[in-house]
Amino acid sequence: MQTKRIRSLHIIIILLLIITIISLTFAGAMGALYVREVREVGRLRGEREQLLADQALPALSVDVEDGTSGSQEPGMEDAESAGGVAAAGQDAPLDLDDAGIAALMQSKEAEVEQSIKDRMRELVTGEDGSPLKMLRSFFPENLIYSFENEYVFAPVLDEVTKHSLLDENFQKTEEGLMQYVENGTVTSHKGIDVSKYQGDIDWNAVREEGIEYAFIRLGLRGYESGKIVLDDFYDANMKGANEAGVRAGVYFFTQAVTVEEAQEEAAFVIEHLAGYDVSCPVVFDVERISGGKGRADQITKEERTAITIAFCEAVRAAGYTPMIYGNVVCFTQLLDMPQLNAYEKWYAFYDDYMYMPYEVACWQYTEKGRVDGIPNNVDLNISFKVW
Repeated sequence: MQTKRIRSLHIIIILLLIITIISLTFAGAMGALYVREVREVGRLRGEREQLLADQALPALSVDVEDGTSGSQEPGMEDAESAGGVAAAGQDAPLDLDDAGIAALMQSKEAEVEQSIKDRMRELVTGEDGSPLKMLRSFFPENLIYSFENEYVFAPVLDEVTKHSLLDENFQKTEEGLMQYVENGTVTSHKGIDVSKYQGDIDWNAVREEGIEYAFIRLGLRGYESGKIVLDDFYDANMKGANEAGVRAGVYFFTQAVTVEEAQEEAAFVIEHLAGYDVSCPVVFDVERISGGKGRADQITKEERTAITIAFCEAVRAAGYTPMIYGNVVCFTQLLDMPQLNAYEKWYAFYDDYMYMPYEVACWQYTEKGRVDGIPNNVDLNISFKVW
């Protein structure tokens, strides 16, 4: 843990130095442009004043006999006065020497540097601040996260469809529930996902708490044995949700290592959907097993993507809506996302903000939710559509 912190600190320091150097370079360039513009303005003003002086009326002639000037006509002015009037209300040109230019550039550099420091301090010391959040703010072109004791900077891919959700529209209620609000109206929808680990569920109580839908685990493939297993509480949960009027979808945890195994998993899922009202998507959970113990952990991104497509297409052919579940690692390292634009996404990210630029239909924002009718903690979700 200490090694990780030291490595992270070194990375942050290096990034801050890079940002500062870039900022100082930018400030220097802007300062040079500013000085050039100031000189150009001064030159133009000088030319204007010279032109006005050339066009001014000549001074009255001197009387040779007594050396005194003749009387000036009322309202007429000499050239010096005309020049003074012409320049009235105009700024005097700035006459900057090398020292003045250097001082101006240094001032601009200090201003930019202080602005960056203030922004970093705000991001790190805020109520929900962290070095990781600071990095995410400064590198919007990347998806940044900690993985295996290192920070990963995954590029945001242009080919992947993006969402149009606004950060400021996400709001958390006093009860800790996330919602998406547009023009004062809550447009998101409350949901949960459950398995045997939630135990016996009172689905009527769940519905009374305002839960609109539930993703129910149908089953899984063993990460060591490779055997396909039905969740112990699947039938009870599907029956309870249907009878209580809670819209239902299902999810299956895959450990397929070939396209044929993915098709086998899809056939198993479709067989067990018979007899139930499944209005929400059928979800393919592509997470890896922590610790590298899963039989599918070592397959390539190309293989996993082909496996995912095979499952989703089989589900679609059976008349259901396919969906892919994953976290930031899944959507940057495990799957070739440009090939999966045709399928809906369910994103897992446990925080007060949804850190994901790609289009998602559903966001799982906590694993520690509490809902009436469920004896244990439960995952909470909001969706941005109704199925």
